[in-house]
Amino acid sequence: MAELTPLDEKLAEVLGLAQAAQQATKQVAGMDGAEDFKGDLARMGEEAAETERRTDGYIDTLDGRKTAIREKARETKGEAVDMMKTYLEGEEEALDGFEFLSMAEAGELCHWEIVQTIASTTGDAEAKELADWAVDVQGKHIANVRRAYLELAVEEAQEMAEA
Repeated sequence: MAELTPLDEKLAEVLGLAQAAQQATKQVAGMDGAEDFKGDLARMGEEAAETERRTDGYIDTLDGRKTAIREKARETKGEAVDMMKTYLEGEEEALDGFEFLSMAEAGELCHWEIVQTIASTTGDAEAKELADWAVDVQGKHIANVRRAYLELAVEEAQEMAEA
């Protein structure tokens, strides 16, 4: 198997995280109380799919390392999905789902910022352009998730006050 560079490893991780994010947004959309946020969740899922397509397209240009990168991406996706299942096991409320998404989206942003920094430092203009796009997308995802969990927290607080 090909030896992966640190950039290759991070690209594999962001690819796997984008794949897992598509599953996570669908799961959260099906939780109790998520109705008002289904549009945002659908958009986030579509953007995760676009992130996957763009990242995979870039990986296609990396001769001799594609298979190893995609294999690592599968591992990352599996780990992220396992984490989601563990965190959300037995949970039905959207607030719990958005709490999980807050961690997942922050993790994706962190990974993309690392890709962005490595690509910038090494002069990989194509990877940097991809990362610049993804960092912007992830920032919007974090803002959407934050808005949702805070709205849901207000609703929960109001229910507590009424009880």
